[in-house]
Amino acid sequence: MDIGIIGCGAISDAYFKACARFPFLRVAACADLDPARAQAKAAQHNVARACTAAELLADPRVALVVNLTVPQAHAAVDRAALEAGKHVFSEKPFALDRAEGAAVAALATAKGLRVGCAPDTVLGCGVQTARGIIDAGLVGRVLSGHCFMQCGGHESWHPSPEFYYQAGGGPLFDMGPYYLHALITLLGPVRRVSGVARATWPTRTITSRPKRGTVVQVEVPTHLTALLEFAGGALITLTTSFDVRGGSTLPNIELYGEEGSIQVPDPNGTGGAVKVARRGLHDWTEYQRTHPYREGSRGVGVADMAKAITDGRRHRCDDTIALHAVDIMQAVHEAAAQGRTVTLASSCERPLAMRSDLQEWVELD
Repeated sequence: MDIGIIGCGAISDAYFKACARFPFLRVAACADLDPARAQAKAAQHNVARACTAAELLADPRVALVVNLTVPQAHAAVDRAALEAGKHVFSEKPFALDRAEGAAVAALATAKGLRVGCAPDTVLGCGVQTARGIIDAGLVGRVLSGHCFMQCGGHESWHPSPEFYYQAGGGPLFDMGPYYLHALITLLGPVRRVSGVARATWPTRTITSRPKRGTVVQVEVPTHLTALLEFAGGALITLTTSFDVRGGSTLPNIELYGEEGSIQVPDPNGTGGAVKVARRGLHDWTEYQRTHPYREGSRGVGVADMAKAITDGRRHRCDDTIALHAVDIMQAVHEAAAQGRTVTLASSCERPLAMRSDLQEWVELD
């Protein structure tokens, strides 16, 4: 299947490299608001055509568009791709709010097209190994857990970090999808949420180049703690923060079941150790990773979607999961602002588990 990439920023290299490794995918074209950047990526990754977004959407060869634009443009680019008759896979977050996301999903249904959304790191060996352990009952029914994503913000390394502090940004909308998609993969949908939030500093100063010294106004909370009640009964706390400047030793995801506990590796990657502590035993044991796609596999979700379209099955990183994650994130912001618990209107099904016997970079089923 021929695909086109719109948005040739920092994350695009991972998608160019991964998609090129699958024999049934071909990156036929790429586009960016900066033509020189698109041309540079095309040359770097042996892509035949660098062009404008409009030209890419008009290209009859392109069947699937990979949308790697900034979050504020995700929904608009998704709609444009769908109107052009293309399937679309978007970077996270799916949309800035429920209404935007629902409009994209409704348009896809009306057009008979597919929509997918990152993060596809949940298809990697870390989360999939953990899912196999949970599904096998080795830790029993999951009752509770804690998740932490804590850093000092992105103004020290990102070349243009302003959007992280604008509407649709903040640590929950930026990094929360990795954790929420992982939790949905492991435990299923969320039923209701509550939360607290704070914007700790009113401004941020960029220290990275080329915008070093630029002062950014903070428009969104930069520290949020949410309590997520899952439909299956688990109670999980999720803390996301851009306010931790001195580092943290807290686990990314740690879940507690009736028969033991499990540590799930950083969902912002595909590798990492999966550890289990069984009931009555207080030592953590690292489990051998059972699944493929151990490192460098952003883009596997694009390949899975393309294969699912061909095979007529549901793709794993679909719009129902992405919409549910947006609903959760918006509900956490609402709960924090209004001091109440929010019951979610959306739900979704857990995606199909990845097979452990797949030949890496060749098979997807």
